[in-house]
Amino acid sequence: MNKKLKLWELDRKTEAEFHAQEKFPIVLILDDIRSLNNVGSFFRTADAFNVKKIILGGITATPPHKDIRKTALGATETVAWAHVENLSAEVIKLQKQGYSVGVVEQTEKTTFLQEVKDFENKPFALVFGNEVNGVSQELVDCADFVLEIPQFGTKHSLNVSVCAGIVVWEFCKKFIE
Repeated sequence: MNKKLKLWELDRKTEAEFHAQEKFPIVLILDDIRSLNNVGSFFRTADAFNVKKIILGGITATPPHKDIRKTALGATETVAWAHVENLSAEVIKLQKQGYSVGVVEQTEKTTFLQEVKDFENKPFALVFGNEVNGVSQELVDCADFVLEIPQFGTKHSLNVSVCAGIVVWEFCKKFIE
């Protein structure tokens, strides 16, 4: 028999332990994310995968907010974040700090997610865009690479927070293998 664990049996880190541990060199950039539930999901994903920071831009809402809190489940208290006015300037700043910046978008020339295994293990900033319009062209133009998740159905996109979970796990694996 394989017993299901109760929450108190999971041996999770405390907030203090999480704050003290070294984070994976991954920054998530949210470009005009309109759904507060999606923003909360990004925080929860960032906590789960030990992401260094979330940068919120444009119309993306910031904590504290009850609808963000509903899906973040406390992760707004553990994950470092900032809101910036100019995401392009922030991308350039991260590039100067040694980050390789990738936008998650569908463009003429993309790198498919399964190909990130060939990327050098360095700091990454990953840009996720608006639920309708995607990542702005200005940020696509600033990026070092464009990343796409292969899809095999009739739809052309995934929910942005679902997309983040898939992409962040793929990059997170680079730092635990």
